[in-house]
Amino acid sequence: MRNVFAVFAVIFIACQLPLPAFAQNTGKPVEAKVENRLDTLFGTLKRERNEKAAERIAGNIWAEWNKSGSASIDAMMLWSQQALEAKKFDVALDFLDQVVTLQPGYAEGWNRRATVHFMMRNYRKSMADIEHTLELEPRHFGAISGMAQIMAGAGRDQLALQAWQRVLDIYPMMRNAQNEVSRLSEELAGEGI
Repeated sequence: MRNVFAVFAVIFIACQLPLPAFAQNTGKPVEAKVENRLDTLFGTLKRERNEKAAERIAGNIWAEWNKSGSASIDAMMLWSQQALEAKKFDVALDFLDQVVTLQPGYAEGWNRRATVHFMMRNYRKSMADIEHTLELEPRHFGAISGMAQIMAGAGRDQLALQAWQRVLDIYPMMRNAQNEVSRLSEELAGEGI
């Protein structure tokens, strides 16, 4: 039943909403402009040493990641988020399945689906979606953080540490990553004694 609802919603939206926009007069896809903005934001994030300023930059990166270029996809992402907040994970997954099917190059669709799988404790499926996210956006510090949490939960502390260090390479001022690197480093050093 939930699949029927999701398919109906996709058809309804697709019939009423325009296709993704292209930049005016340049013929250059909107994605290229987003990528240029992301490159700038990531460069600034890496250099920023003020934690609050870094959080604002990271927020701007998330805002860019959330831009799908399609009103239909944006609507399904919103509905999936609402279902997730209501703990209706199966409904959220239906919408996200449609998102990744209709726009497989949209990294945030894969990341959001990884999050839902994580919340459902489907860690293998979450990891598969994280890997797909990182193929599309290797700098996705949210996806890498999720990977680190899964590795730590599985007792793979060395891999978790490496993932958190990778997060810090991208987002040096992320407090949670700093804390986890410190904690895991101490634990792993203690095991070596």
